[in-house]
Amino acid sequence: MTTDRYRAAGVDLTAAERVKQRIGAIVASARTPLARGRVGGFGGMVRLPDGVADPSLVLSTDGVGTKVLVAIQAGRHDTVGEDLVNHCVDDILVHGATPLAFLDYIAGSALEDETVLAVVEGVARGCRAHDMTLAGGETAQMADLYQPRHYDLAGTIVGVVSEGNALHGDRVALGDLLIGYASSGLHTNGYTLARRILFDDLGLDADAIIPQLGRAVGDVLLEVHRSYWRAIAPVLGHIHALAHVTGGGIPGNLSRSLKPGCQAAVERAAWPIPGLFRMLEEAGGVDEDEMYRVFNMGLGMIAIVAPSSEGRVREAAVRSGVDTWMVGEVVAGEGVLLR
Repeated sequence: MTTDRYRAAGVDLTAAERVKQRIGAIVASARTPLARGRVGGFGGMVRLPDGVADPSLVLSTDGVGTKVLVAIQAGRHDTVGEDLVNHCVDDILVHGATPLAFLDYIAGSALEDETVLAVVEGVARGCRAHDMTLAGGETAQMADLYQPRHYDLAGTIVGVVSEGNALHGDRVALGDLLIGYASSGLHTNGYTLARRILFDDLGLDADAIIPQLGRAVGDVLLEVHRSYWRAIAPVLGHIHALAHVTGGGIPGNLSRSLKPGCQAAVERAAWPIPGLFRMLEEAGGVDEDEMYRVFNMGLGMIAIVAPSSEGRVREAAVRSGVDTWMVGEVVAGEGVLLR
């Protein structure tokens, strides 16, 4: 009787158990030799790798924002899980950390089994791509909090770095160069504004073709957030600082990687602005300065390097298939100057 009342209130324990068993197999596919404990335990366990001197754990928690609403409208749920992992990997990469373990959290209402499984498979795929353990997670059904078939997605990453190799921004020097790494689209920020322009202002749906781009709205907006791990990890020792360009755009994130007395002078004409951003700017009547505060404008990561390291750092990006541009320099001052 209790179970029937709980189901009537919006939580189906039988369905939850059915999904949990299938999730277990997906989680097991994303375990590394560092994993400890059993799949399905109350907590995830992972040991520190050998050979890391003076290790510091680097932790970050984030989500994919309203990008999940695009996934719901398009009926495609596996990419947002991969977005989540890549976003978090990039966040700790900024500190020079190697990813060790990941946990996800999915909360929603009346979710179909296949929706949850697709999200978790995307998370597992992202973990496997980084040789990182999917240590566990949580799926919560909250009928009184979410609309039916709607959900939110968040994750926590654990990484490790030798303190002597950690990036804190203190190595940045006047005369350093700024190397911008191409984004794969909007990544995971600015979707509230992008959805307002495309869905509300222009009246498009997920299957509609954007004439200026020749691609469907859903394909454009669900482009997976790029991981810069393979482009940057091999040359971390030649990098003074990194900035992951997420919410707040280039000004709001690059400033977090600078030490006092150093200003990042960014040349707006130094890289080609992808057509998606220009289309959003024109169709939405968005001021250019606001565009740079909301969106990544085609740069998902910015490295600060000594001039002598520019070639080596950019060659590593080429080997991983990521375009880069020299987009500015560090000068005397404070914060970020877009010119």
